[in-house]
Amino acid sequence: MIDFTHILIFLAVLLVSVTVHEMMHGYIAYRLGDDLAHSKGRISLNPLVHIDPFLSIILPAVLLLMGQPPILAAKPVPINTSSIQGGDAGLAVVGIAGPLTNLVLAFVTGAIIKTIVLNGLVFDTMQLAVYINVSLFVFNMLPIPPLDGSRVLYSVAPSPVQAIMRRMESFGLFGLIIILLLAYPVISPILDTTNNFILRLVS
Repeated sequence: MIDFTHILIFLAVLLVSVTVHEMMHGYIAYRLGDDLAHSKGRISLNPLVHIDPFLSIILPAVLLLMGQPPILAAKPVPINTSSIQGGDAGLAVVGIAGPLTNLVLAFVTGAIIKTIVLNGLVFDTMQLAVYINVSLFVFNMLPIPPLDGSRVLYSVAPSPVQAIMRRMESFGLFGLIIILLLAYPVISPILDTTNNFILRLVS
């Protein structure tokens, strides 16, 4: 029997976590000289401007129903790369801002769970928040364009690798979905192991 209460809680926590993630991308880009995200209304706590229906809702829900670690992401924040101060290093900072925000949220929520006595639905919601934010951090740090981790890798990669990554990024979310589908048997254990390691640290 489907528990609609827990599904709604899952979606609510996911929306909040993804929204803060994407807002931080836009905010850091703005601080580094790029106002494109700001002009598009993406420096916002309104989840509707950040959600990608497939990557943010359908894909993680299907994977959870299959008993697999969820893969989840949002609609990428638009960035004018030529406006970012610091070149590739600045872009890496913009890229890592979102996942690091989720990691901080996970540790803060974990600390609250350990210091305050919580019960029932509140406790379950807080635990779910930890799990979702850790999952967002781990998945988005994969060095696969256009995920955030690719920005970090690109900033230190040699030119031939950068050329390959630019080619991969040109396919956008469609290319990412294809890569995930083809490489999921390899990626899934990595995600699962990393998620569990960080969850042990948080707990």
